[in-house]
Amino acid sequence: MNSANIKVALVTGAGTGIGKAAAKALLKGGYQVVLTGRNLDKLEKAIADIGGDESNCFSVSCDVGKPDEVKKLFTALSNRFGRIDVLFNNAGMGAPAIPMEDLSYEQWMNVVNANLCGAFLCSQEAIRMMKAQSPQGGRIINNGSISAHAPRPMSAPYTATKHAISGLTKTIALDGRPFNIACGQIDIGNAATEMTERMAAGIMQADQSIKVEPRMDVDHVGEAVLHMAQLPLESNILSMTIMATNMPFVGRG
Repeated sequence: MNSANIKVALVTGAGTGIGKAAAKALLKGGYQVVLTGRNLDKLEKAIADIGGDESNCFSVSCDVGKPDEVKKLFTALSNRFGRIDVLFNNAGMGAPAIPMEDLSYEQWMNVVNANLCGAFLCSQEAIRMMKAQSPQGGRIINNGSISAHAPRPMSAPYTATKHAISGLTKTIALDGRPFNIACGQIDIGNAATEMTERMAAGIMQADQSIKVEPRMDVDHVGEAVLHMAQLPLESNILSMTIMATNMPFVGRG
């Protein structure tokens, strides 16, 4: 395949939810899409669900928190397409909503590895490819979260990693300048996915009350990721917040 004539996007955590919606939007936007996640069956189902096939989608099983698996992922991507234009660091997880002092070290590290180490490791490999390819450059988009700005109760591991993603995003944006590598962050609030089903039934608020929270169509998030991805590399959305309009984020309480 002539890499000069294609656009290639890699989406992590692509089997469900936001990752799947982003893969769908990028596919419709003309990208060859590499979908990765830990469950290959979910990835294959996602490809079928978004209307992809072997000509425009490629699935690779990978735990992004493990360096060896990330290297194998990028080797497979390079062998198939020869370049990468967009990396969407979306894979992530949370810990049980319990008091911080009751969390185990393993629960803490599971979140750190998935949310932060995964984004770091994938960005490392993407940067190496983007610097070496011709034309040089590309774009990295990190999934931050509303939690990059304000925590929910009992969410220390998730909130800490999402605050860290903001620092990683800005560092990549700075260090990528000489190589035509842009980096931005999308902070997402209450997209309707499997992960947010509990919000529809009621979720703990800052005052410890339980309230139902509005959610938005996850396809709107996919379209926002595509908008960020399609910008010419001379322009960058450093930070975007997309949220359910009536979610309790702006204001007090």
